Formats: sequence, structure tokens, C-alpha cells
Amino acid sequence: MKRFLSLAAGLALATTAFAQDTPRGNASTTVGGKKVTVDYGRPALKGRAMDELLKQLPEDRMWRAGDNQVTTLTTEGDIVIGGKKVPAGRYSLYVHAPATGDWSLALNSDQGIALSKIWKEAPANLKDQPWPHLEEGGYAKNIAKTEVLRAPMKSGAVIPAAENFTVSFTPAGDGAAMVLAWGGKSWSVDVKPAK
Repeated sequence: MKRFLSLAAGLALATTAFAQDTPRGNASTTVGGKKVTVDYGRPALKGRAMDELLKQLPEDRMWRAGDNQVTTLTTEGDIVIGGKKVPAGRYSLYVHAPATGDWSLALNSDQGIALSKIWKEAPANLKDQPWPHLEEGGYAKNIAKTEVLRAPMKSGAVIPAAENFTVSFTPAGDGAAMVLAWGGKSWSVDVKPAK
């Protein structure tokens, strides 16, 4: 319970501070003739080190792949991510960032939770926005059962370092590589049309 209360207090401060200065980003591409889009918050490092930020992840090491509102991936057609089929639709997007080993992209059919359900004092302009499950138990307790996909990501380097978290697509044949970058690091996964 204490963890939930401190999380709620932290969420309140973070939302007030970051809601106005954390921009939203949007990356899109065409895969097999169908549009694929990722909508996400773009937090900045602001002098912090990635390792410092990663230490703040919850016990299950799931990160919302952005900031503030839930990060979403929407695809107009069936696609394959990391060799696994994903039906057309809208999904919440997370990253599993273990302390050691490879990172994985996780898609979930859960669309998030209205901010007002986890923070009663949510500002009017944010209260109905879908938020990642930050309440007690987070991803593991609340939405792991609705996970659609978990695919390993390839790590790489970013030069120069990316101050803001960025999602982009690099075309590759009739598909693309989805690339997440922050600081001096990047993580990518192949997105291809379903056959």
C-alpha cells in the first residue's frame, strides 16, 4: 500500500510538472501497403543518465516506452513484429528492460486506464486520457494476461546521443525497422506485413 501511495504522489507531481513540457511524438510508416503508427510521450534526459533512470523501473522491469499517456501502436493491417503475427488494431506498447540481457517490445490489448481512476485530482485536460497501469502491481498484476506479443529487440548505439526519447521507422523492403532511441542507445525490431 505504501508503494501505491508513493507512486500516486509521484504521479501527481510528475503529471503536473511534465504534462506541459513533455511533447507527444508520432511515428508512422507503411507496411505491406497499410499504415502503422506509434503515438508516444517524448521525455528528455535533462542531464540524467539512462542507467539512473532504469534504476527507477518497477520490479517487473516494464517501461511504458515514453512518458505520460499510454504509448500506442496502431496498425491498419495484420503485421509481423519480431517474427510474431499481430492482427490489425490498436495496442498499448511497453518495453521489458531487464537489468541484464536483451530488451523486448511488448504489445498489449489493454488500452490503459483513465488518469482520473488512479489520480482523483487529475487536471481536466488529462483526466480521461489513457494512462499506463501504474497502480499497485503495475503491468504484471493488471495487464500481463492481455499481452499480445513480446519480441526481442536488437540493441545499438546512437550518435549523437538523443536528448528526447524518439521512436522512428526505417523502411526495409515492404516492411520497416521500428527504432526506439534515447541517450546513446537504441533498440530495434523488424515490422513486416503478415503473409
